[in-house]
Amino acid sequence: MIPSMRSLTAEEYVEAFKSFLEHSTEHQCMDEFNKEQMPNIVAGITRLCHPMSHKAEHASLLLGDFLAGVVAGEQDLKMIRILQAVHPGVFIDNEIVEPNPQHVAAYKELVNQAPDLQNVSFIWHQLTSLEYEQQVKEKGTHKKFDFIHMIQMLYRVEDIPSTIKFFHSCLDHHGKLLIIILSDSSGWASLWKKHRDCLPATDSGHYVTCSGITEVLQRLGAQHRVYELPSGWDITECFVEGDALGGRMMDFLTGTKNFLGTAPPALRRRLREALCQPECSSTRDGRVIFSNNLSMIVVES
Repeated sequence: MIPSMRSLTAEEYVEAFKSFLEHSTEHQCMDEFNKEQMPNIVAGITRLCHPMSHKAEHASLLLGDFLAGVVAGEQDLKMIRILQAVHPGVFIDNEIVEPNPQHVAAYKELVNQAPDLQNVSFIWHQLTSLEYEQQVKEKGTHKKFDFIHMIQMLYRVEDIPSTIKFFHSCLDHHGKLLIIILSDSSGWASLWKKHRDCLPATDSGHYVTCSGITEVLQRLGAQHRVYELPSGWDITECFVEGDALGGRMMDFLTGTKNFLGTAPPALRRRLREALCQPECSSTRDGRVIFSNNLSMIVVES
């Protein structure tokens, strides 16, 4: 008897995500953005340009939950170091919102192994973004932040417009909100838009890309700028029967445990055919490269 299809558990998702990271340029893409754009972005936090002023001695950061599996704390610490380089002498009050205790522990371990992080304090909130929002509203302590980021996490938020509105309201004067989300030019966007019927209805994630976020920002009247960066994911093994790596990749693509072993043959065939379409993937040196293009949306306070 063939087992029924089901969504990945949090632990299974992390394993599938590792296969994705090892064969994609997702983090290289983010590193390029950090190198080319982040210094200018954080330089625009003008409140921090006068560290001799008592009010500007501390920068407040709110770094959002890693529900999309970003290696816990890795990108955060890179951004903190950029902020330190652009605004030397400024103390950084860094608050982290993260529901997964394993991610919190991994992040704390990274901090313990980073002796260069001087003048940085850390406050940990083991909460989802919604739980954090509810806690803030219940306590009536609406703290303001100079920089907030949401890296690949809005796919798992129940009410995306409400979440963006709340965190945008948490920005201090001249603060910045960074949202990293899949681009409309990515293969994901095409897959979700044109081939939704190929995907099982087991994954609770939202099929949202950049345009869905910018529409929300436009309704809020929030000034923003979008940076598009190319990224690729080698999914060649998805088309090799019985390949274990290909199986994990298909699990990540569909959010389904053992997709190739539980999905009906017709569904497996249709999804593989969709993945080969030019709007999803390209072929380089005999390898199938899925488009994983990212949009970095910088929102002004």
